[in-house]
Amino acid sequence: MKDPVTGFLYPAEWVEKCSDPALLALVEQGLFILTASGTGIRRGYTTGTTAAAACKAAILSLTTDLSSVTVTIPCGLTVCLPVIAHVGKAECTKYAGDYLTDVTSGLRFVAEATPVPDGINLLTGDGIGRFVRDTPRYPKGTPAISSTPLACILRAVEEALEVTGIPGISVTLTVPEGDRVAKKTLNSRVGVENGISILGNTGLVEPWDDHLTESVMERVAAARNPVLTTGRVGLRYARLLFPEREVILVGGKIDEAIRAARGDVVLCGLPALVLRYINPGVLEGTGYLTVEELAASPDFDHIVPPLLARFKKMYPHVRVVIVNRDGSIIAESP
Repeated sequence: MKDPVTGFLYPAEWVEKCSDPALLALVEQGLFILTASGTGIRRGYTTGTTAAAACKAAILSLTTDLSSVTVTIPCGLTVCLPVIAHVGKAECTKYAGDYLTDVTSGLRFVAEATPVPDGINLLTGDGIGRFVRDTPRYPKGTPAISSTPLACILRAVEEALEVTGIPGISVTLTVPEGDRVAKKTLNSRVGVENGISILGNTGLVEPWDDHLTESVMERVAAARNPVLTTGRVGLRYARLLFPEREVILVGGKIDEAIRAARGDVVLCGLPALVLRYINPGVLEGTGYLTVEELAASPDFDHIVPPLLARFKKMYPHVRVVIVNRDGSIIAESP
């Protein structure tokens, strides 16, 4: 049995320990993660998926009330989310699955749709943050919606227009408690203020809480010469760069994963988590506010190689490969 989200092939003994056919069906759908004990851990939905559901439901409700809506999420799966939708206004509540410390869990996403002669106009209102300074990917004033979830939202809107036959639509998306909750996130550090960010490279939230660490480390320990990666972008490119190896998403649990791994290990991912793990003070004295800004600067090429060289001496069995968002290798161990 394979996890359709990560591509991880569950060992047969894990599957055999699960006596619940309904749970195995949910694992096959990607909605649950199977553990070595045969139990399941629920994935949740990202802010991007929740926003897409609210927007699609708002449009569909112009012709009929509805209590659920299907959304095709970035990893390719189609999921069904509960909504409250009536006469062009819809709400969808953020579901975090078993990620118990997800601060956005329970947030209401509200979308209001108004027909227009043609085209799609997506507006953001209260509770969705904006960039207050220029960053390598987003200019000042841009709504904090990453490109992948934005594409998911627009696809959901297009699907709703096709179903309803409405030629054009203006959709306003808000998160009423977003500004309050954003203060519990790292948004201000990356230049986003006055609301949450709309994120999600797969559309699903991994339950990266302490109770899942054991399951992830079981996967790491079961692999030979694994590739460890920190996030979805790293996962995608690590599979392309190392097709013959088992690639395992470990999130921020890099230290535990390196200790559990056997053989020659590769740590592959975007700069932020990798470099902060190697040197938590990587930005000190550089003048840069984020690792992403450092990575886009000419200083990157003389700051990072010495860090990787020192790390290689400490962990000679670990090769570090840092990629950017288009998959290019921008730094690696000597």
